[in-house]
Amino acid sequence: MKRNYLILLIFVVALVSCEPAKEKITVPSYSIEQFYKNISVSGGSFSSDKSKLLVSSNETGIYNLFEIPVDGSGQKQLTSSEKESYFAISYFPNSDKVLFSADQGGNENNHIYMRDEEGNITDLTPFENAKASFWGWDRDEKSFFYQSNKRNPKFMDLYQVSVESVLNGKPNPKLIYTNNDGFDVEAKSKNNRYLALTQSLTTTNNEMYLYDRRTGKRTHISEHFGDASYNPQFFSLDNKYLYYLCNEDSDFVYLNKYDIETGEKSLVYKTNWDVWYAYHSYNETYRIIGINEDGKTNIKVVEIASGKEVQLPKIPSADIKSIRITKDEQRGRLVVGTSVSPNNIYVFDMGDTEARKLTNTLNPKIDPANLVEAEVVRYESFDGLPIPAIYYQPKVASTDNKVPALVWVHGGPGGQSRVGYFSLIQYMVNQGYAVLAVNNRGSSGYGKKFFAMDDKKHGDVDLKDCIWGKKFLINTGVVDPDKIGIIGGSYGGYMTMAALTYTPDEFKVGVNIFGVTNWLRTLKSIPPYWESFRKALYAEMGDPTTQDSVALYNKSPLFFADKVTKPLMVLQGANDVRVLQVESDEIVEAVKKNNVPVEYIVFPDEGHGFRKKENEIKGYGQIVNFLDKYLKEKKDQKE
Repeated sequence: MKRNYLILLIFVVALVSCEPAKEKITVPSYSIEQFYKNISVSGGSFSSDKSKLLVSSNETGIYNLFEIPVDGSGQKQLTSSEKESYFAISYFPNSDKVLFSADQGGNENNHIYMRDEEGNITDLTPFENAKASFWGWDRDEKSFFYQSNKRNPKFMDLYQVSVESVLNGKPNPKLIYTNNDGFDVEAKSKNNRYLALTQSLTTTNNEMYLYDRRTGKRTHISEHFGDASYNPQFFSLDNKYLYYLCNEDSDFVYLNKYDIETGEKSLVYKTNWDVWYAYHSYNETYRIIGINEDGKTNIKVVEIASGKEVQLPKIPSADIKSIRITKDEQRGRLVVGTSVSPNNIYVFDMGDTEARKLTNTLNPKIDPANLVEAEVVRYESFDGLPIPAIYYQPKVASTDNKVPALVWVHGGPGGQSRVGYFSLIQYMVNQGYAVLAVNNRGSSGYGKKFFAMDDKKHGDVDLKDCIWGKKFLINTGVVDPDKIGIIGGSYGGYMTMAALTYTPDEFKVGVNIFGVTNWLRTLKSIPPYWESFRKALYAEMGDPTTQDSVALYNKSPLFFADKVTKPLMVLQGANDVRVLQVESDEIVEAVKKNNVPVEYIVFPDEGHGFRKKENEIKGYGQIVNFLDKYLKEKKDQKE
């Protein structure tokens, strides 16, 4: 018996030894400079004659304005800013003049500017220490609307300014809604009579009102029990209906409409994911609905009269992110992206089965076949709750070649990691790091119950979700369990610091990108124009002026920085108005006292996020250098 078993064992070993050796996978190593030679484009407003599109592009190093002919001929650069990023808004009606938006060094005080045909630029909202947001053209195209907090820094009022006054060089904004009560103006009827207002109560509960400018009457139209969110989208062309998104009596957001005359509400569209946005084409031939479907955008275009879905042009191996249709409803613009290529812009005529690609945003020296497709995954957390995530596995990873990994945490709280392209993630994966972008409880896109699960539990259950992400990475069989770090920006930066502070043995390194470290200060110093949202934010996070301050102190990593034992990197914008630089200054100083490696980079010309390529190259390149030093090569690093 033993002899037969021995013969069988030898036979099996012989078979294994005769198997051909697996071919080692090799992937070209791309530099951070190559990744940031990619181009980011946004916008895509049609000119009145439909012959060209107005876009923002960062191919100059920061965002400038370009116009792209729809026939595919060469684009034209309209601005040459070297300091501030310019973001396209719209062409003027029947004119090549354009509107765009820009702030100052990332301070978020956006102004609205006009560029004329000769290239002259005029600030149309030159209000000191105030911001302005474009709000659309009037139906007759003789004026446009914007919101601004110039009257009261805490609240955004609604203004209307005539095109004639703008062209005469003397803009005369007319105040058409004075916001004294902390309401947000969300939609306006085509005849300018009705406004849809919302009032934030918590991050999962708000109220909706209909305001009649003719009578001055404000009608509460969202009376409900329990938590529900309401998001007005648009009024019908005949001014009879308000279309809005809500999740009343539902875990997911759906599209409803409200009859202004009768007060009746009726369902328009519902599915088992959140409806993200909805609008009608200019003459109401089409209804466009965007659905947040498991981290991807699913767009439906419906012919309203027949109820039939319109088939959009097929674009292989790509997702349509957004669509804009011309006023005559004959031509469309698509923004299309993948997880291995930045977004591109396409145009088509209604009825076409193919679309014309107008941009090529991926650096031609990078082969997308060498990049990694995002994979939507689920894993169980500490209490059995399924946690959605986006996983990127290096092509070189295998059971014989285990790689280091990072848990990536999105911003928020309440943000979402989605399937899409991000050069930093692809750069890290290309350099041999697996990345798991976690959508911990409290993330948006997975229903209101999931969204509310971390309320006043930040740094606890949400952090545990991230820690259990380590188990997913280890269970892949291709990740080195001794080489897993954590990284994130804003709220994700907070999660990084919470992990290093409250669970110092879980992650080998941490990268904090403008992350909150002192909730008491952050919640007291939020921008003044967040006033209408302040109570809702306090309801989720805690009120620093009440007994909640004790809990906020206890969940602020700054006050427990002596617990940090692992290498830390911090990136910060000097002009950040959401997470002040002092937050990062203090945590860096505190952690250095532990004799822990700390690397700190402050960008004097950035705010809450990066807009300049040179800063992305410097900051993100340093991140990988830091990871190479303290995570990839230091398995036996002294802890």
